Amino acid sequence: MKISLLIPVFNYDIAALVHGMKSAFGKVPEFHEIIIGDDGSTAEFKEKYRQLNDTKVRLIFSNKNIGRSAIRNRLALEAEGDWLLFIDADSMFPGTAEAYISKFIPSMTLANVICGGILYRDSPPGDPDKLLRWKYGKKNEQMSVAERNKYPHARFSTFNVLINKTIFEKIRFNEDLKQYGHEDTLMGYQLKKAGIDIIHIDNGLVHEGLESNRDYLNKTKLGLENLSKLYDIVTDKKTFAETARLLRLYNRLNVIGLTGVFSAFFIRFRDRAEIRLDTGDQSLRLFEFYKFCMFCTFRAIHLRKKYLSAP
Repeated sequence: MKISLLIPVFNYDIAALVHGMKSAFGKVPEFHEIIIGDDGSTAEFKEKYRQLNDTKVRLIFSNKNIGRSAIRNRLALEAEGDWLLFIDADSMFPGTAEAYISKFIPSMTLANVICGGILYRDSPPGDPDKLLRWKYGKKNEQMSVAERNKYPHARFSTFNVLINKTIFEKIRFNEDLKQYGHEDTLMGYQLKKAGIDIIHIDNGLVHEGLESNRDYLNKTKLGLENLSKLYDIVTDKKTFAETARLLRLYNRLNVIGLTGVFSAFFIRFRDRAEIRLDTGDQSLRLFEFYKFCMFCTFRAIHLRKKYLSAP
């Protein structure tokens, strides 16, 4: 068995991550290579990535930003290993690279998709402008193995996942998704539809690249817009909704006609909510409410467009 470590990256310094991971070569026999996939970064960052190139580290470059799904698919095509270990560029292993990669090995005989999990620093960031991302991640993304394995497909994440290459070639990431958001939700749905089991293990990577409050709000908008579009195109909406808690809540309230109230609230109070969320004293309850109201608004827009375009 050979493992290819795949790191998609866009304008982010990954020198410490790559040098750290390289220390596992020769110590973990299954660890075969590292491939960096530059997704249209600036010349300055491209040069930084070139400096990481050696016999065990390969680079692929895209002249333009082709999107998170497409660059991951390109990395998989380039990989020589029969197992693909996808990690995000803004991650870091909490111990040693040898311990991190070795911890996946026993599970490779148990399942074809193995999620390691996501961790956040115990202490909040010193910059209050990054506090919202840390608070949300700490409360909603850093979960125990037991919690994640209750709903393995709904908790699927490409932040830190090992996938059998044969399985990946059957599923792959949907390259129609150009903007940020919910690629993981779609792949979790596809794996569930295909009857492919996912197991979660205690092998988390630390999420280091915390966005500013404003950037995170913007990425949240893109993600919710994507989720609404995906819901319109998937064939099995019931199964897809099972992989997204926001959709399940939306469907329950939509049945009794309440989602219009939330979208109206969002249109009226969006600016006030965003000002509050961009301060150093954010409420996660407000953020969750803000997200749901925004999603209801996107559903109303997309349903109206669908109705108007109908023959």
